[in-house]
Amino acid sequence: MDMNAVIARINELAAKAKKDGLTAEELTERDKLRRIYIDSVKASLVGHLDNTYIVRPDGTKEKLERKDKK
Repeated sequence: MDMNAVIARINELAAKAKKDGLTAEELTERDKLRRIYIDSVKASLVGHLDNTYIVRPDGTKEKLERKDKK
């Protein structure tokens, strides 16, 4: 699903929730779309961080490494 379409639908549901409230099906759809959006943002952030380097004052580059989750 296109991310612009996901965002547009989330916004439609948010406006409807403020105005009339949402049905159970719409609440489920909203939660699913929000999860898709959050996962997309997280994946984008991880992609950026995977390609990030620290440049030291002496000019050397050091790749950022992931910390293990506890």
